[in-house]
Amino acid sequence: MKNKTSLLGLSSILLGLLAWDLLARFGSLPAFILPSPVDVWVRFLKAVTDGSLFFHAGVTLLEIVMGLGVGTLLATVLGYLVARSRTLERALSPYLVASQAVPLVAIAPLLVIWFGPGMFSKVFICSLIVFFPVLVNTIVGVRAVPAALHDLMRSYHAARRDILFKLEVPSALPIFLGGLRIGATLSVIGAVVGELVGADSGLGFLINVGRGQYDTALVFVALFTLMALALSLYGLVILVERRFLAWQESVER
Repeated sequence: MKNKTSLLGLSSILLGLLAWDLLARFGSLPAFILPSPVDVWVRFLKAVTDGSLFFHAGVTLLEIVMGLGVGTLLATVLGYLVARSRTLERALSPYLVASQAVPLVAIAPLLVIWFGPGMFSKVFICSLIVFFPVLVNTIVGVRAVPAALHDLMRSYHAARRDILFKLEVPSALPIFLGGLRIGATLSVIGAVVGELVGADSGLGFLINVGRGQYDTALVFVALFTLMALALSLYGLVILVERRFLAWQESVER
């Protein structure tokens, strides 16, 4: 079954590339608007050879990892506190909901003005976009723990630390990791948005350079690299799920 799924996915990619190549070759669009897959591949090799792709991808990856880490840590801590306190939830809910009502693209220029065009502003934007989905899933995960299990732990005089690490964390982990999947892919968007607004390095900067020079093939190279980063982070979270949620599969069997 897995082989069939992989074969179907590969066939779909090949058909997409073929359609793209035919459209670039026989369509009426010039190469600076729609380059062919071969043009993009040649531009990719050139960017790899001169080292520019590795440098800019490394900058973006560092921003993503730092933003994802900071956003996840803050969201997890605050999410747990909110899940345990209805008063805190009522106090913070207006701010949390309002923060999601404003598109990040709209406030990114303001954040770059406040914190400068350096890495800090990009990490901050990444943290913001990661924060909310991880926060919500943390709250939902902690509150999904059955009250009967809490009562059972207390009946055995379990310490607060034991309740946290032996009951709440394992029970909330599946939902939390679901939010982390979303956050991992959104963190890529956060980094690029910040770089597009103002930066002198990174894949977003590379996109701006390609756009300004009508080097559309370079824009495609940067976009595909961003896709690869997002897929890699998503796959990493899945590996973490398989590592820490192996007990779920054994229980289901």
